[in-house]
Amino acid sequence: MKIERIKSGVILGTVLLFVLFFSACDDNRIFEENKEIPDNTWSSSDVLKFDVSIVDTKIPTNFYINVRNADGYPYNNLFLFIKTTFPSGKMSNDTLECVLADEKGKWLGSGMGDIYDNQIPFKKNVLFPETGKYTFEIQHGMRTEHVPLIMDVGLRIEKAEN
Repeated sequence: MKIERIKSGVILGTVLLFVLFFSACDDNRIFEENKEIPDNTWSSSDVLKFDVSIVDTKIPTNFYINVRNADGYPYNNLFLFIKTTFPSGKMSNDTLECVLADEKGKWLGSGMGDIYDNQIPFKKNVLFPETGKYTFEIQHGMRTEHVPLIMDVGLRIEKAEN
């Protein structure tokens, strides 16, 4: 029993080291954070909030929404409402359709077992108009109050490649 725990700890430590090593090599990333959806069921009242500090307004950026879903997710897509609050207090609202499966029901993105990760493009080549703290709020926009089998949702902002 003790040997099994040690083996599990070594494997977990190796995986964490691998993830940290490769995430440290991501020079294009300005911000990335994923939030776990409690019990893998996203309520329409649960708003995910991401605070991003921007210091350089001259770098073109790309925005992505990260979505992790389980194989039994009952839809091919996921609609999101995304509210952005600028440092000045100005707000903007967007709606994004995240296509998670093709027309035949085959899951898109990368998968391991029955879990699939998608990185959906949200905005391309955007310049932040002002420095300071931006707040991004993401809420599902599906026609049902509780969306099952969505495990994580996140925001990634990276430098746009020339």
